[in-house]
Amino acid sequence: MQLSRIYASLPEQFSAPLTPTPLRNPQIVALNEPLARELGLDPDWLRSPPGLAFLGQGSRPDGTSPVAMAYAGHQFGHFVPSLGDGRAMLVGEVTDRARRIRDIHLKGSGPTPFSRRGDGRAALGPVLREYVVSEAMHALGIPTTRALAALTTGESVMRETMQPGGVIVRIASSHVRVGTFQYFAAQGDTQSVRILADHVIGRLYPELSDTENPYLALLEAVTARQAELVARWMLVGFIHGVMNTDNMSIAGETIDFGPCAFLDAYDPAKVFSFIDQNGRYAYGNQPDMALWNLGRLAETLLPLLDTNHERAVEQAKSALMRFDGVFNETYLGGWRRKLGLALKEDGDARLAGRLLTAMHRGEADFTLTFRRLGDAVQSGRAEDVVSLFRPGSKIEDWIGDWKARLDREERSAEACHTDMQATNPRIIPRNHRIEEMIRSAVAGDYTPFHRLTEALSRPFEGGTDGFEAPPTAHEQVKNTFCGT
Repeated sequence: MQLSRIYASLPEQFSAPLTPTPLRNPQIVALNEPLARELGLDPDWLRSPPGLAFLGQGSRPDGTSPVAMAYAGHQFGHFVPSLGDGRAMLVGEVTDRARRIRDIHLKGSGPTPFSRRGDGRAALGPVLREYVVSEAMHALGIPTTRALAALTTGESVMRETMQPGGVIVRIASSHVRVGTFQYFAAQGDTQSVRILADHVIGRLYPELSDTENPYLALLEAVTARQAELVARWMLVGFIHGVMNTDNMSIAGETIDFGPCAFLDAYDPAKVFSFIDQNGRYAYGNQPDMALWNLGRLAETLLPLLDTNHERAVEQAKSALMRFDGVFNETYLGGWRRKLGLALKEDGDARLAGRLLTAMHRGEADFTLTFRRLGDAVQSGRAEDVVSLFRPGSKIEDWIGDWKARLDREERSAEACHTDMQATNPRIIPRNHRIEEMIRSAVAGDYTPFHRLTEALSRPFEGGTDGFEAPPTAHEQVKNTFCGT
């Protein structure tokens, strides 16, 4: 295993070296063997005592120190100048078989200089939630951090009650965040902002190095990636739940799965996160919040864009104005695929908007609606779609207009059905299934976790496992929690 220290080799203000804290009795709950092999890691070695020390506490084979990364962040709109990895560590980087550099990062591994009086540990429930949801997002084709392993620690942590401890080992293109730039900008340390920007360009956007203004090009590239990412979230009903600037990856990957959830019944104002009392990060607010976060990134880069402040501001504004175009193109393109439309017509956005209005009025399940629309294309019957809607939604009128639109596609119903079912998942990580899995795991039964993880690895395939069913009234999840 060739384990690098690329980020740890940046100047000392970027991170803090750590001495790995041994765990009482680490045990692997899940090891993502295909991902391990993709990274060039031997699954058998990872299960050995040295491998367990590597996965559970970040003990590198070469004996060098893992690090906790420094960053700041706007948390629910309020700026905190120093956050950092308070219960996490960057063990190092590996180059995978596709020659991509990937971070290996632990969460729940123990206290760091950024722990702020916390214990640095993680409870098992949030660890398994992140494992399940991040791998499900990958299977859905959405850029995301990956889960390499989940472990129990043999220790208990106190949250609302005593909970078994856990560690998640996650893989990312980078763990640099908007908040990393903010950490140095807040100190007036423009040189460190420049070093960080050069690191990000070299690591993630090397094609920008030779542009006329690479820092402006970086802002444009990150803006485009975030716009595309959030559009993809919206198309599967995903709610991140805590879109603080320290939880926005410069790589354009979904990161930091805390109180995340997926829509059951469609509601643009839906919030699951217990800490989001005012709905700042509600499902329908996510594009605006992503753009707000990018505005904070732009502020940190202003001194690099131009020596003239006014010109720098205008350049940043121009870069940020690209967000809407990329978002709308990705979002509308996704809607066309979800509705079986290969051609483009001017009325497509309105058609999609009318369906969402009917879904909201009719309290229709987000995922099932689109899956059954695909079935209706093949069968020619829409009864199973209509049955998802409460009376008064006017879904029947919409279905008539949608069928008329499909008639102009000039392709077979079978081709349309195939495309739709390859776009609209049968199953997502339903909130009630995740909570059910966590309850069983905390009690020592990991069977539901493994069944759910396996099913979600093939979200578009048919099946009889029952995971597509929405929650009954008593199964509905009202709130999700960070687990910190």
